[in-house]
Amino acid sequence: MFHYYLIITILLAAGTIINRNNTIRILLLGAFLVLQTTLAIYGYSNLHKEEFSFFAYDSLGVIFLGVLTILSYTTIIHSYIYLKSRNESSWRQSIYFTALILLIAAMTCAYLASYIGVLWVFIEITTLSVAVLIYHERTHLSLEATWKYVFICSIGITFAFVGIVFLSKALSETGSVNLSFADIPQHLKNANTLWLKLAFLFMLVGFSTKMGLFPMHTIAVDAHTVAPPPISAFISTTLMNVGFLAIFRTYSLMANTSIQPWMNQVLLWCGILSIFVSTVYILKVSHLKRMFAYSSLEHMGLTALGLASGGIGYFAAILHMVLHSFVKASVFYQIDQIHRTFHTYIIRKTGNYFSKNLVGALVMLFVFISITAMPPSGMFVSEFLIFRSLFESHQIFILIFVLLFLTLIFWALGKNIFKLLFTPPIDIEEHKITPINPWESLSQFLLLSIAIYLGLNPPTEFVALIKESIILLPH
Repeated sequence: MFHYYLIITILLAAGTIINRNNTIRILLLGAFLVLQTTLAIYGYSNLHKEEFSFFAYDSLGVIFLGVLTILSYTTIIHSYIYLKSRNESSWRQSIYFTALILLIAAMTCAYLASYIGVLWVFIEITTLSVAVLIYHERTHLSLEATWKYVFICSIGITFAFVGIVFLSKALSETGSVNLSFADIPQHLKNANTLWLKLAFLFMLVGFSTKMGLFPMHTIAVDAHTVAPPPISAFISTTLMNVGFLAIFRTYSLMANTSIQPWMNQVLLWCGILSIFVSTVYILKVSHLKRMFAYSSLEHMGLTALGLASGGIGYFAAILHMVLHSFVKASVFYQIDQIHRTFHTYIIRKTGNYFSKNLVGALVMLFVFISITAMPPSGMFVSEFLIFRSLFESHQIFILIFVLLFLTLIFWALGKNIFKLLFTPPIDIEEHKITPINPWESLSQFLLLSIAIYLGLNPPTEFVALIKESIILLPH
């Protein structure tokens, strides 16, 4: 099945780049979505099956593949709305959707890669694909953000490659040269701890460029700021999932070695510093997209804390990534509507959104409840489980500091979102306000509902997939 997916994807991407007819473009995109859905269903129905010897449908990959497939539908729909509102030329639309197809395919391959080298290759391909999309508006800021993204991601991916070299060195001393995720753990228990520590540290720093985790978080924030809102939704969700998956797989490889306590300490510091930095910037930010970009940094920090705490924290980390994907995608889809309404991302220049776009304002109200993990948000469950894991691992002082930072973030997000919803805007020309079709907010309500459902009443199959993903980790 997988070779059909790759071949057909390449053909559809080629057809999209050379096509100028809007109807044919929609048909090509529809065909790609059907192909993506077919692969996701096939992957779930054939768990543990290998393809090409380099890809496998493991439980964690299938979870994130499912999330990617759902968000591919909504992102393509909102991309079409975004491009139509800007009256983009047919040529630029073709470039945009071709890059989007290649990005989705690259993330799919990264999720399903069964060799660490293959994962590394497709993470680099995501960098090139998303760079085209970040530069789409072709402004001075988008050019600057694009070259920064490519440059720093390339440095990060080089760090990750050096980490893989250190891992190979550790394996070679045990007599193994196999870099498959299934084979590596069997040979690491007696490996040189120095090589393992260097491997983990370099891969953590390298892959954190995709996850948006401290210390390589800055490029993700800049990319969010200038990218088209539907692409910001992808950067903050499915692309961060790629980074998390890479770090999770790296951690899993070494979790049963003597360096596990040391890895936990490194992740704890990354998590704490991510939350601290996000708190500082959210308190003073004035740009709507940057505010939610720093919110993503906060949630990546929470995920790192869950992974470092162990026990129920492993489960909570994966659950949190899934729920965050659906909630944060809803945010950026709605931000596109806000920008088309007020023609700005500056928070103080927006206001009274309820009177301008009632349905969209309701989305933002529910987003505030969800992103701050207030009941009945599904993220309340995942964050509670992360806090529980910190408590059970005796990280009481860290838990106290995290709760303090989250309280400040709650206040800052509430202040800015309620300013958007209820306070009269400054220096706004009413005749320039663009009305928004209420139906554009339907997908956001659906995604927020999915996040609530998966958090409060997760299906047995979903829980089983997460538990299988963490079965080899020490508890």
